[in-house]
Amino acid sequence: MQRTAPRLTRILACAAVPVMLVVAGCSSDSGDGGSGATGSKDKASASASATPSPSATTKKVEPARFAKLPDACKAITAKETGALVPKAKNKNGTPAPSTDRASRGGCSWNGLDDKGVKGSQYRWLDVSFYRYDSDAALGSGQERAQENFAKELAKIEQTPGAKQPVTKSVSGVGDEAKTVAYQLRKTDEDFVYGSVVARTGNVLVLLSYNGAGYAGAETPSAKNVMDGALTAAKEAVAAVAAANK
Repeated sequence: MQRTAPRLTRILACAAVPVMLVVAGCSSDSGDGGSGATGSKDKASASASATPSPSATTKKVEPARFAKLPDACKAITAKETGALVPKAKNKNGTPAPSTDRASRGGCSWNGLDDKGVKGSQYRWLDVSFYRYDSDAALGSGQERAQENFAKELAKIEQTPGAKQPVTKSVSGVGDEAKTVAYQLRKTDEDFVYGSVVARTGNVLVLLSYNGAGYAGAETPSAKNVMDGALTAAKEAVAAVAAANK
């Protein structure tokens, strides 16, 4: 039987291409539409199997331990703030501005204890709280707090002008805590700093206590400053748990 020219041309073209392409694109012209329908079904099945189910894409994260933050200005007892900052301008503390007190808050105390001819002692204490929620895309609140623990610690260690910062790990202050001790020259005086970065669950507590002697008064000792910072930090950490009872 003599083949028509168009059909012969198509057969020769298919013979010239690789076998896989022949199977895919060079079928007989018998008019059977079954193979096309089957291919569509196969593609649909492949597409469906490639699409992950909602349960497969939803990452389960550990619930955040704490849902609230304490009142920052009440997180450290009046007895302790009075001892650390004897002549505070505001004994009740000055709250830090915050647009979301459920996630962040802070408070500070500062004052100058004037001792006349013996000089004056200046003290500054501040505490900040940061709470992190659990998020399927970002991780658990605890994991997020751990990540930011390292970032906040690095910021303190890299304080511009800080002299010989010394970082130490400490126990008994939340789930993890580190202190940074250093000196900083300001207003022609040597300020001694004791900073604490602590984490309790999904909450970070940042506390800084520093002081200086003016008009011939002695510079406070690094030990006394750090001891005061740690005492205040322990109270601040305990306040987080108390706020969530």
